[in-house]
Amino acid sequence: MNILLVYPRYPDTFWSFRYSLKFIHKKSSFPPLGLLTVAAMLPESWSVRLVDMNVSPLTERVLAWADYVFLSAMTVQQESVRQVIAQCNAADVKIVAGGPLFTTGHDRFTDIDHFVLNEAEITLPVFIEDVGRNDVKPLYASSEWADVTTTPIPRWDLIKMNRYSAMSIQYSRGCPFDCDFCDIPVLYGHKPRIKTQNQVIQELEALYESGWRHSVFFVDDNFIGNKKKLKQEILPAITAWRRENKYPFSFLTQVSMELADDDTLMDAMVEAGFNRVFVGIETPHDESLIECSKYQNSNRDMVASIKKMQRAGLLVEGGFIVGFDGDPLSIFETQIRFIQETGVVTAMVGLLNVLPNTKLYYRLNAQKRIITHMSGNNTDCTINFIPKMSKETLINGYKRLMRTLYSPKYYYARVITLLKEYRHRQRKKLQFRLSHIGAFAKSVIRLGIFGKERYYYWQLIVWTLFRKPRLLGFTIGYAINGFHFRQIAKRYHQHNASCSTNVY
Repeated sequence: MNILLVYPRYPDTFWSFRYSLKFIHKKSSFPPLGLLTVAAMLPESWSVRLVDMNVSPLTERVLAWADYVFLSAMTVQQESVRQVIAQCNAADVKIVAGGPLFTTGHDRFTDIDHFVLNEAEITLPVFIEDVGRNDVKPLYASSEWADVTTTPIPRWDLIKMNRYSAMSIQYSRGCPFDCDFCDIPVLYGHKPRIKTQNQVIQELEALYESGWRHSVFFVDDNFIGNKKKLKQEILPAITAWRRENKYPFSFLTQVSMELADDDTLMDAMVEAGFNRVFVGIETPHDESLIECSKYQNSNRDMVASIKKMQRAGLLVEGGFIVGFDGDPLSIFETQIRFIQETGVVTAMVGLLNVLPNTKLYYRLNAQKRIITHMSGNNTDCTINFIPKMSKETLINGYKRLMRTLYSPKYYYARVITLLKEYRHRQRKKLQFRLSHIGAFAKSVIRLGIFGKERYYYWQLIVWTLFRKPRLLGFTIGYAINGFHFRQIAKRYHQHNASCSTNVY
C-alpha cells in the first residue's frame, strides 16, 4: 500500500512569514506535525511519502505512485485543498481527508472519497482495519477524546528539516477556557490531556538525533493548561535534558494571560529554554472580553501582565481581534495605543470571523447574522457575519489600524519598547550562525540601504548596539519580520483595496 501524505499550501498571510523566510533561505516556518504523527500510526508494511506543498509541489509523478492521498488541512488552507482535490480526481487517486478543516466542515467537500475525522488515535485504526478487509467506509468519526499517552513520535525522516525555520512537538491537547469564538474546545475538549515526561523527552531526543539544533515550537493551544504537572515534572525534565545536551534548542509556545500571575512557572519555563510565548490578548476593551467569555483577560491590568512576562525573559507575541458587538468606534485607536505601550511587536490583529460549531456560531446563527463560511484568513478584510458596527466603518478602521501598526515608525518604536523591558535570561549564549550573518547582510541591503524604513532600521541597530548588544540577533529578526508584515499589510490594507463579505 502506497500512502502519499499531502499538506496544502498556506496563502500569504501574517502567519506564513513567507517574505521573511527568504532572508534565511527557508521555505516554511513549521513542518506538518499532524501528518508526520499520522505517518507513525500507519502499518510498517505500507510505503509512505510526504509532500508539504509549502516547500515542494505536488506532481503528477508522485500522484501516480500513490494508492491513497492522505490530506490534512486547516481552514486557511481551503483554497489549496480544492486544488489538491482536483489534481487527485484527475489522477484517479482516492483521497482520505482529516484534520480541523474537515472535522468541522467535511460536508462541503463532496469530491473526497473517505473522511477520517476527529483524533487519529481513535478513528485511523478503524480505517486501517477496513482497508485490510477491503471494506472502506466513507466516514469515520468519534465523539471520544484520545489518550495522548499512546501517541507515537512523528516520522521526522519524511521531511528535509533544513527547509524549515523551526520544528514542532505537542505536549497537550485541549484548553480549560471557553472563549466563544474559539474552536479548540470543539476539536479537543476543555480538559487538557497531557503526554508523559518520558514522551516529551523522547520526542526531544528524536529531534536531536535527527540533527536539529534550532527552535522548537510546542504547538499546544494552551501550554500551561495543567500548571502543576508542568512545574513538578515536565519543565524540570526539559531543563535537565537541555543541560545534558548543551542547550541545543530554544522553545516557543502558546499560553493564556494568567501565566503572568505565576512567577514560579515563568521562571521554570525560562530555565527550561522558553523565550517566546504567544498570548490571546484579543482586546483591551473589557466589555468585549466579557462578551466573548475571555474572562481570564478581563478585570486585570493587561499592560502590567505583559510587561511582567517580558521582564521574566519571555518575548510576548499577541493575538488581537476587532469586530466584537461591544467594540466602540474608538476601538481602533485604543488597540494601537495598547499595542504600542506594551511593545507587543508581533501583533496579529484580525477581524472577528465565525468558526463552525463554536458558541459564537450558534449565537449569531440564531440571530440570522451568519453570511457564509470563514475563509480562515482573518487579516484579508473578509468577514462572514453581519457586524453590529457598520461593515464599512469596521473594515476601514481595521485597515487604518494595520497600516499604522506596521508602518516603520510605529513598528520599530515597538521593538525598542520591547527591548527596554525584556530581560534575556537564557543559559545558552546568543550565537550568530552563518545563516544569521547572511540574513543580517540581506537586511542591510534590503532594509538599511534600499528600504523606505532605512532611517528607523539604522536607528534600531545603533540603539541595540549601544544599549543591549546581546539582543542584536533579536533586533535583526524583528526587522526582517517587519518587512514581511508590511508586505502583507500592503496587499490587504491599501486605501483602494477592495473588501468583501463573500469568501468564495
